[in-house]
Amino acid sequence: MRRDEFTEMRAFLEVARERSFTRAAVKLGVTRSALSHTIRALEERLGVRLLARTTRDVAPTAMGQRLVQSIEHHFEGINAEIAALKALSDKPSGHVRIVCPDDAIELVFRKRLKTFLREYAGIQVELIVDNGFTNIVERQFDAGVRLGEAIARDMVAVRIGPDVSYSVVGSPEYFGRYSVPESPQDLTAHNCVNLRLPTSGGLYAWEFQEDGRGFSVRVDGQLVYSNIGSAIDAALDGMGIAYAPTDLIRGYIDDGRLREVIKDWCPTFQGYHLYYPNKRNHSPAFSTFVDAFRFRPRMGY
Repeated sequence: MRRDEFTEMRAFLEVARERSFTRAAVKLGVTRSALSHTIRALEERLGVRLLARTTRDVAPTAMGQRLVQSIEHHFEGINAEIAALKALSDKPSGHVRIVCPDDAIELVFRKRLKTFLREYAGIQVELIVDNGFTNIVERQFDAGVRLGEAIARDMVAVRIGPDVSYSVVGSPEYFGRYSVPESPQDLTAHNCVNLRLPTSGGLYAWEFQEDGRGFSVRVDGQLVYSNIGSAIDAALDGMGIAYAPTDLIRGYIDDGRLREVIKDWCPTFQGYHLYYPNKRNHSPAFSTFVDAFRFRPRMGY
């Protein structure tokens, strides 16, 4: 269909719906005389009378009504698609690339990603798991995720989660074979499941506190993993003692599959934060992501 033919059909449809050249002209944003000329040109081109005109009314003829029924649903479909595209264009779109620890996926993102992705269909989120201290600038990430205490001062930090408590746990099977530790120092005699930090290559030293003072204990064991999820599984299987965020293992503690020990020494850290360089040209997609995941204490997330 040529452009002039499309214009004629749309003009005819509006007049037929409104039963008025004046009202249809207002909706189309043209003069009444220009609209009348367009309809006359369409009727001449088709060789049929489409509209019956009186001093009080304008109504489709039998041929005109047939044309209305034939083309109306096509124009409705076009209008619906234009409205849908406009709705998408009004919302940000693009790619957001984040690096984060594996437990942050479960503790922060999993509960809220479904709603975010549904609301912002044009945004693609890439979450790369890395438990080390990743250089987000060098590796071209939009942002990283770390606990509040671990963020460099030259980075912008936006809190995205509540405080994170840690627990030391083992299975009833494990503690059926070995004594229960009564202090962090006792862990050096146990088979502990270690976590290797990819960036430094070293093993993570388990952190504790006493009388407000923090200290670390380097534990040993037969198993070393690079992610917390596998360490928790090893503890569930009775292969050793694990050190993990309490919220990740609360269900296992409550149902008795894991036993929490030396609770009085276990620390609570400032919650997870998004961190990124202080620059002004962030994409609309990234700015939307940051605002959506910003921690709101009253709402619990």
